[in-house]
Amino acid sequence: MTIMGTSDTPLWVQDRDTVITEESNVEWRYGTPPDYSRNNATLKQQSQYNHIEGSLEAIVQNLVRTFEMEASFKTNPQQWLSVVADKFRMRTNTEPEYTAEDIVAAGTYNLFLGESDRYSAKAEDFESSGRIFHEAFPNGFLWEVIEVLAGPPNVTFKWRHWGTFNGAYKEHQPTGEIVEVVGISVARVTDDLKIESLEHYFDTNSFLGKLTSGEKAIANGCPFHQ
Repeated sequence: MTIMGTSDTPLWVQDRDTVITEESNVEWRYGTPPDYSRNNATLKQQSQYNHIEGSLEAIVQNLVRTFEMEASFKTNPQQWLSVVADKFRMRTNTEPEYTAEDIVAAGTYNLFLGESDRYSAKAEDFESSGRIFHEAFPNGFLWEVIEVLAGPPNVTFKWRHWGTFNGAYKEHQPTGEIVEVVGISVARVTDDLKIESLEHYFDTNSFLGKLTSGEKAIANGCPFHQ
């Protein structure tokens, strides 16, 4: 299904590299725009779904990748193109809702995973949470849309998140296996395809269980980075 052509496609549902290139005066978290060249190369090799440009699947995939980029690297939510910043709310598995400001402060990993015996959002901040998963997946933790189940205004879509577990997760040694998470999300969008709310549903316990299946590097080690 194709819903619009290139000429009338909003910037935030185009390729995220195009979004980055077209923007100016952005308050980037690390002072400069992110570089997705390595990520893009791995995606080209490992993606299982090559959605046709202009299709609903491609539009949704671009929108969510733009949102992820903005949530990770833009410190001013008013500069996020992908969302209606003042209305935006996000939740995972019926947990409490979070605002864009909450995401900037805590990071998506903390808000996605919360508290369990395998991960504690309270023990991590934005920087440390990102470092944990960058160490576990040194070649990238990739994301793509599998299929779109319902179109706007409540866009329901199935996705996969995956990466090769080649680095330690906390004190657990890597297994070298591909860790894949499959989930469902619902994005309520405006007429011009900006996200007002985003709900994610996936098995966090299964994901963390795969990361803690390897042997511990240090006996009786602290389960959290200090």
